[in-house]
Formats: sequence, C-alpha cells, structure tokens
Amino acid sequence: MHGDTYSAVAAARRALVSERAYVMPPAEVLAYTEADRRRWDDFAAHWDDLRPDPYAAGAGTRRLRRYGRFSLRPGTGELAPRPHDGFLQPERSNALHADTDRHFAPLTGGFTADPVFRAVVRLLDEVAGCLDGPAEWTVHVHPFRVVADGGSDGRPTPEGRHRDGVTLVSSLLVSRRNAAGGGSAVFLPDGTELLTATLTEPGTLLLGDDRRVLHEVSAVHPVDGSAPAYRDVLVTTLTPA
Repeated sequence: MHGDTYSAVAAARRALVSERAYVMPPAEVLAYTEADRRRWDDFAAHWDDLRPDPYAAGAGTRRLRRYGRFSLRPGTGELAPRPHDGFLQPERSNALHADTDRHFAPLTGGFTADPVFRAVVRLLDEVAGCLDGPAEWTVHVHPFRVVADGGSDGRPTPEGRHRDGVTLVSSLLVSRRNAAGGGSAVFLPDGTELLTATLTEPGTLLLGDDRRVLHEVSAVHPVDGSAPAYRDVLVTTLTPA
C-alpha cells in the first residue's frame, strides 16, 4: 500500500473508533482503487443492469438492485462466493422488513470480477480491522439505484432510521444524475446526530460502525422535473461469519 492510501485507511480507522462514522473523500477512494475515469465509468455501467426491487415498490418507492454474499478471510482480499439465497434482517435492525426472507436478482459475473469492486472490498476489509478481528468476514453486497420522477420522490431508505445488523456498513456513491436530496445522516441510538452528508461526488464513501449507530437517507427528487433522477450507490457490509 502506498503511503497516501495507508494514511487514508488509518484516518478512517481512527474516525470509526472515536466517532463511529466517517466520510472518506473520493480522491482517497479513487487512489486506493486505482480507478481512472474510464475504469470508473466501466464500473458504473453495471448499475444499468439492475433489476426492480419489489419489496421497495410495496413501500412506495422505485428501487433497482441486485444482491450477493461472500466469505472473506481478513487481509487476503480473497472473496469466495456463497450460494445465492434470500436476504434476511432481524426486527431489531430493520422493522419494515422484519424477518422477511427477501429474494433479489444475483450479482452478475462481470460485476463480481470488476477490479474496482474487488478493490473496494479490500479497502473495507482494511478499515473493518479496527472494529473486529474475525477469522472470516461475511460480506453482503447490494448495488442500488433509486429512481425519482416528477410524480414521486425516491426513498433510498423506506424503512427509515435503521441498522443493517452487521459490524461495518458502507455506502459508496457511484453516480448521481439530475438528483437533488439524498442526504445521509448517522445517529446514536438515543437520537443524537453524529454526521450528515450528501454524497454528491462519485467515489465518496460513507462508513459506519453499525453496532453502535443508525442511519437513514432523505428522499431524492429530480432537479429537472421533465426527466427522472437517479442515485446509484454500492452498499457493502462486513460482519463476522
């Protein structure tokens, strides 16, 4: 690891321990992933191949997504795919979909092989070491697109303020088009606001110690009402296997 990227990881680890949440600037994320404009555009193109989320539609928002689950040995960057299965969150973390076994389209082979995705997971692995040191991580991967048009706002978190029931939760902004809103906020369980940030520049990475904080994202709406708004993010979580 180069000195600059080592410093970026160290700063993120210190902030997670002391503040429980941190926004890593896009310049640091892009340097770590070695993503130039062409490579990032190739990575972002995967979001054009997502599938509708029927559970979000039932809550009144238009969201596209895929889902995958992996095993990861800390410090190796070696992702081992687990069999595709439903995604289950307990009531204590997500009341909207409490104990609902939700099924989503699997990640594509192109996505899982993408060098930017692989580098993002390595980065998260390095950061997560300040929170726990398991023999193996379970990695949940959720590429999301929230869509809003002139008739309705898009709700990135229709469940409201919540936990994901993991150790490290991350949200990487991949792209925004014609979108206003979508502000992220992180809270202590007692409601104290720790951090607010609107992820506007691709490559911005929001990190949180999910064991100790809750998070939510405000609604997205179009800047130009004659065209839809898109907010593309990659939510990746790590928790001990």
